[in-house]
Amino acid sequence: MSIGSAEPLPVSSPVATSDEAAERPRVLVVDDDERNLLAIRTVLEDVGDIVEARSGEEALRHLLKGDFAVILLDVYMPGIDGYETAQIIRSREQTKRIPIVFLSAVNKETEHLIRGYSMGAVDYVFKPVDPVVLRSKVAVFVDLFAMRKEIQRKARQEQALLDANLRANAERLRVEQELRLAEQRQAAIIQSLPIVLYLEALDAQPRRPKFVGGNFSALTGYEYEALDSNPGLWIERLHADDRERVVAAISSRPTGRSLAVEYRWQCADGQYRHFLDQAVLLRGPDGTPIEYAGTLLDVTDRKELESQLVQARKMDAIGKLTGGIAHDFNNLLAAVLGGLGLIERRVPLADEQLKILTMTKRAAEQGSDLVGRLLAFARRQQLEPACIQIETLAEAVTDLLAHTLGGLVELEWAMTDDLWCAFADQAQLELALMNLIINARDAMPDGGTISVRAENRIASADPDHGLAPGDYVVLTVADTGCGIAPELLEQVMEPFFTTKDVGKGTGLGLSMVYGFAKQSGGAFRMDSEVGVGTRAEIWLPRAEEQRETGDDDAERRRTTEKASTALRILLVDDHDGVRATTSALLSDLGHVVVEAADGREVLALFEESSEDYDLLITDYAMPHISGAEVIRQVRERRPDLPAIIITGYADAQSIAKRPENVLVLSKPFTPDQLCHAVAGSAHSEQTAVPSPIPSEA
Repeated sequence: MSIGSAEPLPVSSPVATSDEAAERPRVLVVDDDERNLLAIRTVLEDVGDIVEARSGEEALRHLLKGDFAVILLDVYMPGIDGYETAQIIRSREQTKRIPIVFLSAVNKETEHLIRGYSMGAVDYVFKPVDPVVLRSKVAVFVDLFAMRKEIQRKARQEQALLDANLRANAERLRVEQELRLAEQRQAAIIQSLPIVLYLEALDAQPRRPKFVGGNFSALTGYEYEALDSNPGLWIERLHADDRERVVAAISSRPTGRSLAVEYRWQCADGQYRHFLDQAVLLRGPDGTPIEYAGTLLDVTDRKELESQLVQARKMDAIGKLTGGIAHDFNNLLAAVLGGLGLIERRVPLADEQLKILTMTKRAAEQGSDLVGRLLAFARRQQLEPACIQIETLAEAVTDLLAHTLGGLVELEWAMTDDLWCAFADQAQLELALMNLIINARDAMPDGGTISVRAENRIASADPDHGLAPGDYVVLTVADTGCGIAPELLEQVMEPFFTTKDVGKGTGLGLSMVYGFAKQSGGAFRMDSEVGVGTRAEIWLPRAEEQRETGDDDAERRRTTEKASTALRILLVDDHDGVRATTSALLSDLGHVVVEAADGREVLALFEESSEDYDLLITDYAMPHISGAEVIRQVRERRPDLPAIIITGYADAQSIAKRPENVLVLSKPFTPDQLCHAVAGSAHSEQTAVPSPIPSEA
């Protein structure tokens, strides 16, 4: 092929991006003649990148590696000729749209041209080729290729921008949804909490917030609009005792001080709630005051818990105090009653003298009764819990109160079917019920009905009353009397507090019931409304076994004071009066008594002659060494030695840790009880012997 010389024509430059400018359109030239390849490269090298192939097979290999703007294909070549090569190019999906320009030196007839076009050619260039014509035709296809690539690039860019925009919109939508969800959650949390958020203007007179967030109506019972219709509502509903203090605190806010004040506020239902009102002054960037931002928190529950905690601590402190007092009184009363018993036994008295002695003894017994109530409140009395059938209990209490209630008051009992047995000390439970029933009688001076109901209850944990989960028998005493004011309701269970007139009550009845219920593993609750009546509940644990209990009092009564073999008794008590009277009583019973003032003296005596004693009687609470420890050390030498502990206040847990086969005798005790304890000490089984002195309601 010969190509004539000519001036090169300008070729339009396709638009390309910076990253695609270096990648020029490629032109594939297929010819088996090296001279033709060189000539074409010389003409087209400034139009695009020239890729040479010397056969149809080589051209197809190049097409597998990349794209081309145009293919210049010689018609006649050895092997696969131009027509077959074009046909293969057009049959492949990746290459069928590449323009093919046939190069031919012969066969200009229409028949050959049609064949070439049918094989996929878009144009013919006949040899010898004019350089201007060749450059023009190739430049057209190169420009088309470049423009197509540019269009594709822009389409990709637009698609990328569109995708980025869609992603940005989707992200913005997601963020907006999360923001709305967070706002909804925050609103739900604020709505569920006993708190209100507010903004208030600097010069609001009277006080009225301009924005309120949270459940204002749930907190106060009023809708927010109520403040608009009555701006003075907030100040008006303040508790009278708090109003002056709160108004002064609000008035101090313009000075820049933060507000934090607690007060009582009367809600729409008429009840006062405790609010904690806190606010700060918001300032602009230049320090100019803008408004107040604050929170209103309902702290009623917290105040009630604090009150319960204070009450519990107060009751515990009073219990410890009364327990200590009871211990000292019991020692004194034990000495007094023991001395009176000795006088009654040893001295013949005239009727007038015997009357005075009986009155003195009765006064001491009443003092012992008061001490017993103190111990009940302090939860340090010795209880004998057993299975109690409530039906039998009801009959006993009714009989005891038959002549006490009077004709104006009627006592009604109601019991549910299949009522469980209670596990408690029956004598103390009878006394507790009598106290409650007599209090109910006193609350109804004009008469009425006292109802006592017994029922089964299954309770969950109640930390307010110290009640463990489980089965309980609940005894409820209700009256329709004058009731108790709310501010006095918590105090009525404190020792020596009474709502009765002077001289008509000791103030120990309800405190005894409270202590008895607590010590029995239950609870005592009271509800009262002035002018309506009072309702008192005793919760007692259910007995594990529905078993009958023997009459221990009758058994003790059958134990006579008949003299047994005289015993040599080692007696120890740090109280001189109790030790002296107890020793005298034992001597009157025919026993030989060796006295000791404390535990160390006992151990010293026992070291001298451990086999000389038949019985050890020791006080429980003594300095240096307790009575239980004295028994343990003594029994290291004499494991078979019987022992009795006498005590004025020791609680059940402490006494329970005593050695085995030790009787417990509570102070003050009578000669009969002391005799019974000595007679039964040889076969004792950790039995507690309570005082037989009856307690009055």
